Amino acid sequence: MTKRLKTKYLVIGIWCLVSACGGKKSSQTPTPEPTAPLPTAGLAGQRVALTPLTLVADEEALQWDALIGDRRTTLDKSDSIIATLLGARASEVNWVGPAELRHIARRAPGIAPDPDQMGTPFLRASNIIDVPDPLRYQLRTLMGLVGGRYVLVPAGLVFRVASPPPPGAAPRGSPAVRPSGHLAVAELSVVMIDSRIGRIGWRTIARGEGDDPWTALSRAVKSLTPGLP
Repeated sequence: MTKRLKTKYLVIGIWCLVSACGGKKSSQTPTPEPTAPLPTAGLAGQRVALTPLTLVADEEALQWDALIGDRRTTLDKSDSIIATLLGARASEVNWVGPAELRHIARRAPGIAPDPDQMGTPFLRASNIIDVPDPLRYQLRTLMGLVGGRYVLVPAGLVFRVASPPPPGAAPRGSPAVRPSGHLAVAELSVVMIDSRIGRIGWRTIARGEGDDPWTALSRAVKSLTPGLP
């Protein structure tokens, strides 16, 4: 790991600790922490695995069963959006996406784990730093075949009803195209793992709003690379 990347991890960790412990308790709904940008400067030129998404959930009030009710189709489309946007917006990193990871795993049956069966959703828990076995061993084995060190894991995608805009603010979205009449926010939990030591060095929740799941997810992914349109 480069010194620059280590320093960025430490700064983010200290900031999160101060944010969580330094303030007084409030009865108000806590404001979500801002999305931390991807530490792409420290990853430039490296092969970084991008694992498949395995968890998608939505609040019942959105009434999106017709849109994301087919789990396999939803996961595949989400993977495609994430991989395409990261490849275009963080092209300095040599991303090894879900499709290529599956291909690598199929070429090493009995050795490489199935990328779709590694059980990554539990990594959403903010208190996890050390990756436990068997996931730690699986990632290290897979990255030995990929030829890299770092793994970006989309640990879960949740669609929630967006909070209403403040009084007097312009309305967001077009209710005419929303089956449920709600604007949604996509919350994509993402972690970066150093597979050699089995530790999470960076995590964030990327958020984006939209009238449909794919617009919301696209905006969430774009928030990982601020400064671009």
